[in-house]
This record gives sequence, C-alpha cells and structure tokens, in this order.
Amino acid sequence: MSKHYVLAAGGTGGHMVPAAALAEELMKRGHRVALVSDARGVRFPGLFDGVQTHVLPAGRFQLKKPQGWMSAVREMMRGRAMARELYKTFRPAAVIGFGGYPAFPALLAAFAEKIPTAVHEQNAVLGRVNRTVARRVDAIATSYAETARLAERYLGKTHLVGNPVREAVLALRAKPFPLLEEDGIFRVLVTGGSQGASILSRVVPDGLAMLPVSFRARLQVTHQARIEDMDAVRAQYAEHQIPAEVATYLPDLPERLAWAHLVIARAGASTIAELTAAGRPAILVPLPGATDDHQTANAREITQAGGARTIPQDRFTAIELAKQMQKLGLDPAALENAAGRARSVGQPTAVSDLADLVESLDAPRIMLPVPSPQRKQEAFA
Repeated sequence: MSKHYVLAAGGTGGHMVPAAALAEELMKRGHRVALVSDARGVRFPGLFDGVQTHVLPAGRFQLKKPQGWMSAVREMMRGRAMARELYKTFRPAAVIGFGGYPAFPALLAAFAEKIPTAVHEQNAVLGRVNRTVARRVDAIATSYAETARLAERYLGKTHLVGNPVREAVLALRAKPFPLLEEDGIFRVLVTGGSQGASILSRVVPDGLAMLPVSFRARLQVTHQARIEDMDAVRAQYAEHQIPAEVATYLPDLPERLAWAHLVIARAGASTIAELTAAGRPAILVPLPGATDDHQTANAREITQAGGARTIPQDRFTAIELAKQMQKLGLDPAALENAAGRARSVGQPTAVSDLADLVESLDAPRIMLPVPSPQRKQEAFA
C-alpha cells in the first residue's frame, strides 16, 4: 500500500545524504516522500530529484547567546505551525527526523498531530535535537552499536540500522579493491566533507611532498578544497610537482572513491559510512570543534578494526602525515588488508533496514515487532 512520509533534516551533507538514500528506497517501494529542511538543504545538488521540498523556519539555540533564545522559540513555533498545515494536505504515515535544527519543528508538529515518528542518528554521539525529542519519538535508529548520550531508558525503542549511503557508493562493495602494482599509480582522494577542510589543504600537499621520491612520483591526487583555499592548494601541488585535480565540489564522488587507494578526510558520519560501505582505507583527521567531539567517536570503530589511522588535528603535521602514508602505502598487501578491515565494519543493509523500520511505525500492533538492537547487532556480526 502506498503511503506518504515526511523526512526532516538539517541542511548539511551529514544529514541530507542518509535522508536522500531513505527517500530513494521508500519511493522504490511505491511511497511518496516530502522533504522538510532549510534553504541549504532543499538546494543540495543531485540528492532529492523528484521529491517535493519545503523550507520551514527553525530557530537555532546557541548556548553562549541566550539573548537570542526567545527569537529562536518564535521561529521554531512558526515552523511547527507551517508543518501542521503541510500535514493536513500531505497526510504522512510517519515523520522521520535526521537531526539538525530544521528537523525540530517538523517533529513538534508530528507530536501535536499524533503522527508516528522516528529519528535517525548518523553519529556515534546522539545529537542535540535527537536527544531533545528522544522521549517522545516512537523509534530511534542508530548507526553505531555504541551511541554516546543515548539514555538507557530509551534502549527498548532503539534499533541499530547503520547509516544509509547512496546506491552508487554501496555498489562499490561488490567490486574488488583497485589493483596496486608496486610501481603503479597511487591514487589519493582528499575530502573534508561537503564544505572542504582548510587544515587538509594546508597540510596534505606538504605532507605528500615529504614522501620518498619513488613513492611521490607515483601519486595522483584529487583534492576537495574550500573555494578560498583553491589557488594556494593548486600552487602547492604544482611546486611539489604532484599531479592533482583541485575542486570545491565532487559531484562524481562515488567514481572518485572507486579508484582511490587511500582517502584522507575528516570523520563526518557520511564519510565513515561511505568508507566502510566501499571498503577504502583512510587517514582521518576529526574536526576538533564538532559538537560533543562526535567525529572522534565516529572514527573509533573503523580505526580499531584496522581500516583507518586517526590523527588528532593538533598532531596533524606534514611529517606525521608522511609517516602514516608510508606505513599504509608502501606495502600493497597491507593496504588491501586495511581496505578489507574498513569493509568489515560497513553495514550494507542500512537503507533497507531503516525503510523497514519506517514502514513499521504505523503498522497494526499484531504485526511482528522490528528486531531489537541486540538481534540487529548479531545480524551484522
């Protein structure tokens, strides 16, 4: 039976990518989907084609600026009223939040209209909005077996599903790790997420330049950088005579990931999900200012499995990068082993498991319950 679902997500890639993957899966199952986000989210390139989108006002509560809280509350309530109007015409079977302040008014409206709800947490730490609504939602979907800031009293409605990735990335799981000959081209993908990362732009070119000449001569780099860093990054690679393509946005990221032998990246939720889905070894530099230090938590599982090396930003220097690059890159067998270890912690059924959970939200109580977190963990073991 075709149903309607509303997906509510903040406008960053970490929220939007899994929401887009779920939207695609639900539409394949014959359902209709609407997206609620902010102005950034509805303009996100290439993710929500064919999905009706709605921008709702959502005030942002900044802990260090309490003087703005009243204004934020007014915006949130205005967004809630607009969402309730949307639900009267769209009539969703459930509303699913993916975190970020734009998801909050959509969930508040669902509570008021007694519409079933769920939230999906992409990170290894439960985010602020998801923590705020955790008591009232019907289900909490997590991406990691251990999720910090998730109260024990909510474990009965918590389901481990993983973090959905785009189908093009998931398809890489069935392909072998790209062959690396001892004297062949070594392809490096550098990405700081949807907005790039200035620290990677400052350190990576100089770090690669410190590699042994025989290794450096084999490098081929694709580097995603902020627009304000692009000229400097290009100049650094040219100075070091390292072939590099520098861009602010990589619309063909799955293809880039397919040929990469090594990824140097932040540790955002979508990045980790894609690395583990595709099976690509990485050097990770968690964003130190991330809320609740969630990027360090995100990197822990793949690092402990042996699929990545994590370098805290205060120790991320050209010398340290060159050292870790040599440990990973000079031995093709070790690199391929690291790729397999990254792949071992991937959760390839994340989007179908999340869609199953969503479809069950308004199901009659006589139906079988969604598997418990423990059974889900056993299934992925």
